[in-house]
Amino acid sequence: MLDLNLNQRQIIESPLDSKLFVSGPAGTGKTTAGVERMRHLLAQGVPGESILMLTPQRTLQEPYLDLLYSPERRAGGEVTPATVGGLARRMCDLFWPLAGEAAGFANPSEPPVFLTLETAQYYMAHLVRPLLDEGYFESVTIDRNRLYSQIIDNLNKAAVIGFNHTEIGSKLDLSYFGDPAQRRVYADAQDCANRFRQYCLAHNLLDFSLQLEIFANVLWKQDIVREYLTKNYRHLIYDNVEEDGPRAHDLLRAWTADFQSALLIYDEGAGFRYFLGADVQTGWALRELCDEYIQLQESFVMSESVAQLSERLVDAIVPNLESKVESQGSNDNSLSIIQSHFYPELLDAVVNEINSLISNSLISPSKIVILAPYLSDALRFSITHRLEAKNIPWRSHRPSRSLKDEPASHALITLAALAHPHWNIHPPKFDVAYALMQSIDGLDLVRAQLLTDIVYRHRDLQLSTFDQIKPDVQERITFSVGNRYSTLRNWIEEYRTSSILPLDHFLRKLFGEVLSQAGFGYHRNFDSVRVAASLVESVKKFRLALDLTGLQDLLGLGREYIQMLHDGVIAASYLEGWQNEDKDAVLVAPAHTFLMMNRPVTIQFWLDPGSSGWYERLSQPLTHPYVLSREWGEGRQWSDADDVQYSKEAMARLVSGLLHRCRERVYLGLSELGESGFEGRGELLRAFQKVL
Repeated sequence: MLDLNLNQRQIIESPLDSKLFVSGPAGTGKTTAGVERMRHLLAQGVPGESILMLTPQRTLQEPYLDLLYSPERRAGGEVTPATVGGLARRMCDLFWPLAGEAAGFANPSEPPVFLTLETAQYYMAHLVRPLLDEGYFESVTIDRNRLYSQIIDNLNKAAVIGFNHTEIGSKLDLSYFGDPAQRRVYADAQDCANRFRQYCLAHNLLDFSLQLEIFANVLWKQDIVREYLTKNYRHLIYDNVEEDGPRAHDLLRAWTADFQSALLIYDEGAGFRYFLGADVQTGWALRELCDEYIQLQESFVMSESVAQLSERLVDAIVPNLESKVESQGSNDNSLSIIQSHFYPELLDAVVNEINSLISNSLISPSKIVILAPYLSDALRFSITHRLEAKNIPWRSHRPSRSLKDEPASHALITLAALAHPHWNIHPPKFDVAYALMQSIDGLDLVRAQLLTDIVYRHRDLQLSTFDQIKPDVQERITFSVGNRYSTLRNWIEEYRTSSILPLDHFLRKLFGEVLSQAGFGYHRNFDSVRVAASLVESVKKFRLALDLTGLQDLLGLGREYIQMLHDGVIAASYLEGWQNEDKDAVLVAPAHTFLMMNRPVTIQFWLDPGSSGWYERLSQPLTHPYVLSREWGEGRQWSDADDVQYSKEAMARLVSGLLHRCRERVYLGLSELGESGFEGRGELLRAFQKVL
């Protein structure tokens, strides 16, 4: 039985016609109360299909889905878990005859094609690539995939915040003070956004921005749509209100009166998705619509010493004249420092401490997280290699990372190219060696390269048999590896002579029949399995999108998809990456990603506090999360003072959010020379020095 306080019980057992607004910092039991409120509604006989459960992103629904999928739940209708964007997509699909013509689509009688972030980037690249050759974005020095994604991000922000997409360039231009060349960049970005929107309307393509705009501007104003929604959904549970955008809050403001009961949950001090358009002010304003406001303050997570550390650290970052936090006091119980001269020595010390905690304190690996402002390939490999050497299970997640950069998906794509010679894609020898190393258990890179040099013929994409290798070299590679290589090679050769499958079907077949079997690289590597699942889902959605537009015969879907990956498209968010499959494992993640997982841990390790990544925004020359918001005054210019102020507030929010999800202790990893080899003197390190 859960140990609930009086406020939580009041939320859970409130009348079936009550509308509550609940706020409090992270760790005060708000989501727990939301889950139990849902259980209470179902126990009181409320039909499941009349309950709408909203969150800003699907990954925040896991606690609710655990209840809905648990065997103890009573039989009955299904609760609808959704995001406002997901709801918009459903309504566009269901009421397409209404939406198609009113929104100005060229072929409203044809079915719509819904785009993911990846397929939207594919079509954006199709339009923008020729413009780059004409001189667009000449002064911008970023990867093309980042350029495409920032134009899409501008369109999404226009939809999420609620202004016309044709105003993007003017808003950015009016706020800018500096090099006149940047104004041309904004004009180019606006032109590309306009072209993309026109292309979508001409080909029945609906990206996220268009789905949300159609729902808010067209469908929501139709009586038949409003009646459908209000009749179907009588009870609302809306968690993490503060992480949603103003347009979502506008819709809920107009809709809340139609619900019989509503529970709105607001996390104080959050708003971590501000770079995606989250607006804490319009979220907070929704409390005016509720009958009762309940504030939860008692933390079920933070110890008293961690709470004091949080207060002092936030006060050191953003000094508050009215703050009552005393500057003196010990942080011995909540803060430990691990110091070294060189960065590799620091990682050794961190992993040794984790090993000691697991061995001596009986802390399970799942209660430990290693955080950094950014998680580069080198840093991820360095940490996970050391964890593996100590037999410590681990998992990592970097949601915006391109699938082509993941070793597991890169290996699968290389094998797919070998199995489809008609694509005329010739992987270099190193890629083939790496794919064999990833696919065959017990094969290191040295022997993989030796094997590849002998068996792989780059020109005609042929793999020769293991039997043809000289006996002394066979012994060096080992016969156990040779048997597994032969199994993989024979499977590829057999597939080549059979009928060609769609790429996602091919990957499923290869994974199921070979790579997931004992002796192969994906058999026990759950991180690789997660990446493979995301890759298959990505290919499937890409195939469906191109099938419906009739563009599938350009060069073959598989070849088109691989070309898209080589362009470096940013991966869409796949649930497999966020779900905690291997629950007893140390998590290695960027700090913001951990926050959006919204789960507490006992111990946190913070790496590289001297890095500027804890407070500096990513360089985004084509967009701006603060200027493209409702709070930013029309025509107000963005200054260096704004940059400093907003960066400090964002870092204070980040630090507070991390500590509110920490039960006992933070380990600060300090090295005189940081990951890049330079001494770090960032703002977070200065704040810790003030606290200490």
